[in-house]
Amino acid sequence: MASVAHRLPVKPVLSTSFGAARRRALNLYRAWYREIPRTVSVFALDISVRQARQKLREEFLKNKNVKDPRAIDLLVVKGRMELEETHNIWKQRTHVMRYFHESEPSKSSDFLSKFYDGYEQ
Repeated sequence: MASVAHRLPVKPVLSTSFGAARRRALNLYRAWYREIPRTVSVFALDISVRQARQKLREEFLKNKNVKDPRAIDLLVVKGRMELEETHNIWKQRTHVMRYFHESEPSKSSDFLSKFYDGYEQ
């Protein structure tokens, strides 16, 4: 007997429309934006608040082309969890700084790195 579950409509996670999901994402952005000065001071990060906010913008712009409300809701839920962990200081300084090292390109000059990147000598 075939299952009927695959033909049932999929319920949204939290938002029923793209507009509602977008509002949730913007609220998350605002919450992070307000949290950044506290995070920089509490974790004694060696970056400025401005640099942290630029990284926040960069992280949100990575997902600007996501249009599915369910996918947006999933990203917002993950972002809320990260915010809660950061706010409650459940993370260590290295966990927070990991976000800032992701955008730095690695500039190795050894043979294998050049080979993997496709450089010719």
